[in-house]
Amino acid sequence: MLKTFQLGGIHPPENKLTAEKSIQKMAIPKVVYVPIAQNIGIPSEIIVAVKDTVEIGQLIAKSGGFVSSNIHSPVAGIVTKLDKIVDTSGYKKQCIVIRTDEKNLSNFEKIIYPLKTNIELSSTEILQRIADFGIVGLGGATFPSHVKLHINPDKKIEYLIINGVECEPYLTADHRLMLEKSAEIIVGIKILMSALQLKKAIIGIENNKKDAIALFKNLTQNESKIQVASLKVKYPQGSEKQLISALLKREVPKNGLPPDIGVIVHNVGTIFAIYEAVQHNKPLTERVVTVTGKNLKNPANFWVKIGTPISDLIKEVGGLPEGTRKIINGGPMMGKAIKNTDVPITKGTSGILVIAEEEASRKKTENCIRCGECVFVCPMGLEPHLLMSLAERGLFERALAEDVNSCIQCGSCSYVCPSNRPLLDYIRFGKNSVKNLTLIQN
Repeated sequence: MLKTFQLGGIHPPENKLTAEKSIQKMAIPKVVYVPIAQNIGIPSEIIVAVKDTVEIGQLIAKSGGFVSSNIHSPVAGIVTKLDKIVDTSGYKKQCIVIRTDEKNLSNFEKIIYPLKTNIELSSTEILQRIADFGIVGLGGATFPSHVKLHINPDKKIEYLIINGVECEPYLTADHRLMLEKSAEIIVGIKILMSALQLKKAIIGIENNKKDAIALFKNLTQNESKIQVASLKVKYPQGSEKQLISALLKREVPKNGLPPDIGVIVHNVGTIFAIYEAVQHNKPLTERVVTVTGKNLKNPANFWVKIGTPISDLIKEVGGLPEGTRKIINGGPMMGKAIKNTDVPITKGTSGILVIAEEEASRKKTENCIRCGECVFVCPMGLEPHLLMSLAERGLFERALAEDVNSCIQCGSCSYVCPSNRPLLDYIRFGKNSVKNLTLIQN
């Protein structure tokens, strides 16, 4: 029987249109727009000036604190502006604008990195390399990886879990990466196991990726410390709390973290980025992005330089179709609509979804009929209808008492609501208001 988490969950249409499309290398953009806020936590601090010449992989913004990350130039070129632009959050953020030059056609860009299996760095050196090279969680959360790997001495970590679930509809970046960089991912797993001195690792993959499951089982047949687990297809299994529950039947305590129960979780994209940093001295300057939508001429998966305008990717797939209503950064469940295609790709951009009018239009909102469907599907055991009502009425202290902060914003409640109520929208508003209220009180 396939493993899965027990509480809540839904089964939206998968729409994995690009699952069989190999990752293409995007052309190097003429200009990149590199935001300095590309991680959860403190934005990075700019260390370059206008007219500076920068090289590929050069540090251009350093970590602004412990929960922060370094940022490196994805191209060779000249810094033309330090300006505020609208990023994927929808707000104007500080950004480094770089005009690329002919050095991007140099041998550096044409290097084909051979598989390197021998791990030469010590645990301390591995963790320092991860911090120095700006690795963050590539599953969407963008939590600085070196922070996640900074384990308190009183926490005993037993398991490394590798998240290969990619349960968000439409997105296939992780799936393709697992198929095309499987051997490197295995080495990346061993790197982290070595750094943390772990003896057990589990790669969790949903059963709609049978090719990836078979590939990793073949690669690990002689690896007694690495297990491959097939998971039932259910959303939001890619959330780390739900994934831990599915694989180990352990529950992360309220307001707790996976290390509290002896677990650390990393996305497969993050594992690959760690492999490149440790084995090939390569900072995080590019990532895989799925560009998809039912009406696109040629939906695809791309290797994309951080800072590439989304408009460049849209051109590569044939342009925006007539009748496009929304462009979403991410997938349809947890992604957010963007205002225009000038927004740049960041470390946290896993996909760009183009949605037509008939798919994007919201139906008329009706009164809650107390059916309980939102409660039934909530993977965190919350009452979304109540949290929405409290947010609507500005009862934020009550929302805090009703555990609004435990919401993982998966959107399952909004998806199943027969009254088409914008549950997640109001819960997000409630969470942000509770956060601001807490800051004021402190």
